Amino acid sequence: MEELLKMRASAEEKYGKELVAISRKVGGLYEICTLRTSIDEMKTQTETIGNLHIQLSALLKEEAKRIEQFREKQKEQRKKLEVVVEKVQKTKVSFYKKTIESERYYEQRCREADEAEQTADKMSNTSTATPKQMDKLSSKSRLYRETAEEAERQYISNIEQLDKIRHEWESTHSNTCEMFQQQEEERLKVLRNGLWVHCNHLSMQCVKDDECYENVRNMLEKCDIITDLNGFVVMKGTGSARPAAIEYQNYYKKDASAARNGSTGLVGQVKKKFSNLLQGTSLTGCDISIQNDPVAQSTGETFDRLYAAIPASHGSQNIEQYKAVYEYVAQRDDELSMSVGDDVLVIDQGEDGWWMVQKYGQNGLVPGSYLAKE
Repeated sequence: MEELLKMRASAEEKYGKELVAISRKVGGLYEICTLRTSIDEMKTQTETIGNLHIQLSALLKEEAKRIEQFREKQKEQRKKLEVVVEKVQKTKVSFYKKTIESERYYEQRCREADEAEQTADKMSNTSTATPKQMDKLSSKSRLYRETAEEAERQYISNIEQLDKIRHEWESTHSNTCEMFQQQEEERLKVLRNGLWVHCNHLSMQCVKDDECYENVRNMLEKCDIITDLNGFVVMKGTGSARPAAIEYQNYYKKDASAARNGSTGLVGQVKKKFSNLLQGTSLTGCDISIQNDPVAQSTGETFDRLYAAIPASHGSQNIEQYKAVYEYVAQRDDELSMSVGDDVLVIDQGEDGWWMVQKYGQNGLVPGSYLAKE
């Protein structure tokens, strides 16, 4: 019983400490609102349950200590009773030996007295015996008889004392057995009650655990998904209006508008560079890497080398037929949409890279780099 309580106390203490450690390491730190409250409640109740198990461990240790004290007390009582019984038993054994010796001594003296009387009777029947011899034998016979009687009295006294000691031994032994039986009854009663109390402790622990878990369930009933979502919106929201969509801006259209507004020169040259790349013309023999910035160059020679592959257009030219090599979707009213493979008539090749073309009787601007001469 002691070992059971001690081992269970150790297990409860270890379990309680682990629960407390779990409650302090568990996650949920990034949750918000009601779910965060529920997780915190779970952590709190887990720690409470861990502390309750630690308290249960202390109760079991106290119970084990009481069992140990009871065991030691019974051990001391039993030892005292055993000392008394052992003492009485030694006295009985000693008197028993003494009585047996007195019996033997008494029998020996009786035999000696009988032998002396027989010898005296024989001597008295013979004619050769003298009165002096007869007196001597009679004295000897009388002495032996007295000795035998004394031995008999001692023997009887020892028998009486042994009987008293035997009664005392039997009484002590009986009382000791009754005490041992009483101790056994108390031991069984204490163990039965200890197990009963132990079960009550464990049942009470289960009830307390269930109360803690019920608190968590009550908190989870209050956990509302909509409330948590609204709380997240309130905490993390950046405004009630959505950001405006990014509109598509055609690079060539933007540059053409800038050219129409008087922004010519370098911007147009850069635009021509990208137009040439879109068209697929290679810059063979160009010694300028992609890291070089044309804007940073101060001489016109560099620009002439860079854009040498692009033929210059000056003013109006004769109407020629071209084919669309890229698809283009018109972005303005003065532009014209075309698909890959469409045949168009080039009316005017603008220096800004926008050409005036005609397709199916409709006129409009298109990127010149999207066209190739048939």
